[in-house]
Amino acid sequence: MTHTPSSRRLLAQAAAHTRWSKAGDRRAATGKARAAFIDRFERQVDPDGVLPEAERLALAESAKRAYFSRLAAKSAVARAKKAKKVA
Repeated sequence: MTHTPSSRRLLAQAAAHTRWSKAGDRRAATGKARAAFIDRFERQVDPDGVLPEAERLALAESAKRAYFSRLAAKSAVARAKKAKKVA
């Protein structure tokens, strides 16, 4: 059966709601993934692990913000291209 983008979105939403209906604590359910994500930025800013923890965490937070800013910029470009095609 072939699904349209709209029906795939609805199926994905239903799956997500089902998943979260079985998790008592979302933060606990995603804790390992969130920790791995921030670890990525900590390794990026301090690959040798020589900085004090507070400094490493501050730099990692800045690196994370930069990552999401670049992601937002790419998204804006993609939306503008899509809007241009539709118009």
